[in-house]
Amino acid sequence: MVYEIHLKTKKHDEMTDITPQIEELLAQETIRDGLVVVYCPHTTAGITVNENADPDVQKDFLGRLDEIYPWDAPKDRHIEGNSAAHLKASTVGASQTVIIDKGKLLLGRWQGVYFCEFDGPRSRTCYVKLLNQTR
Repeated sequence: MVYEIHLKTKKHDEMTDITPQIEELLAQETIRDGLVVVYCPHTTAGITVNENADPDVQKDFLGRLDEIYPWDAPKDRHIEGNSAAHLKASTVGASQTVIIDKGKLLLGRWQGVYFCEFDGPRSRTCYVKLLNQTR
């Protein structure tokens, strides 16, 4: 089964911690060991695993991406004007895989799974697939 997480982003660029939603889906299942795959079907958004203890990390992360991929680069030709969002999404990536161990996400102490919006605000969806390891 594929689950959906629906989000309404509020800012042009933002990172939303979706770890609690993934953990909630995992709690509904009886998977003790396996994998969770989180996938973003949008070309101007992505999924990453990053620090969830200090919100300044997200601000710095988004700020550095803006430095590398400025929104108003004069040489960009894409008619929609959102080439920066496409570049950021490709850099971050469309998916992440996390190990499930003893029924829990195997994340580091300070890690969380983030949905990264680069062309908001928008209504977005990401997909979650829980894979059970059978022995």
